[in-house]
Amino acid sequence: QVQLVESGGGLVQAGASLRLSCTASGRTFSIYAMGWFRQAPGKERVFVATITWTGETTVYADSVKGRFTISRDNAKNTVYLQMNSLKPKDTAVYYCARGATAVTGPNSRDYTYWGQGTQVTVSS
Repeated sequence: QVQLVESGGGLVQAGASLRLSCTASGRTFSIYAMGWFRQAPGKERVFVATITWTGETTVYADSVKGRFTISRDNAKNTVYLQMNSLKPKDTAVYYCARGATAVTGPNSRDYTYWGQGTQVTVSS
């Protein structure tokens, strides 16, 4: 059983930065893509970013492109989401997820394991 544990969320002012971390249990972390999704109050969960198993390729939602950076450290079984220039509309619960394969896109159905989420609140 794979467990994903997110951390790093919090309450910040607009324009600030946060770095989310997601650490996975198990020995096979490095062979799967990883992704970040978010869910704002009253809205559906949406794609934020994904990274391939090697870390060579990343894909971002248009809403975060240029502000957020996804990265991974396979030696630490950890994926990160660096969030800069945060805006109130970034307020959401952020979830990390493990892809079903080494290369996974923005469709949440292509992710097999999910963390519990970490709250990010951006005040204006």
